[in-house]
Amino acid sequence: TSGNFSALLTREPLTICITASGNEKGALNASNFLEIDENANVLNGDGKPSAETAIHLAIYKLKSSANAILHTHSICGTVLSDVYFERGAIEIEGYEMLKGLSGNATHEMTERLPIIENSQNYAELSKIVEETLLENPTAHGVYLRRHGIYTWGDSVAEAKRHIEIFEFLLEVLYRKITLGKNI
Repeated sequence: TSGNFSALLTREPLTICITASGNEKGALNASNFLEIDENANVLNGDGKPSAETAIHLAIYKLKSSANAILHTHSICGTVLSDVYFERGAIEIEGYEMLKGLSGNATHEMTERLPIIENSQNYAELSKIVEETLLENPTAHGVYLRRHGIYTWGDSVAEAKRHIEIFEFLLEVLYRKITLGKNI
């Protein structure tokens, strides 16, 4: 079902709007979203929250800049998350598109995209996401190995821009590898 999306409704108490599990993300409407509290209890809407809701909640609790979170799966990113896993992160530097990530004024920098081992234990995984983001405070996203990326923004539009930039950059790196260039 192509990932999951959420938006912050309130920080105190923490409430978010998140896609209900099992819906095709390319054909969403208002009925496909749930309002949930910080314990993932459904306050409004029909359906159940994604098992990955705990990760969204962890990011909102830690990143004050997060007002929207997008989680997607792509071929290039998923392959690279496996290739770079032993390094702990995908490091991207020197590409003009880096300037599109919030707070980056130049391409002359390194964006570190941490990679975490995927797990079906989402309570534990959300704690690992928290620890990873504390260790990487300037990161604009985090990748679950062989799974997908989470990125956020101060609005849905900014989170979407971050996803698009990461997907562009990850495809560039993937193509660079397929051309036999150093990784």
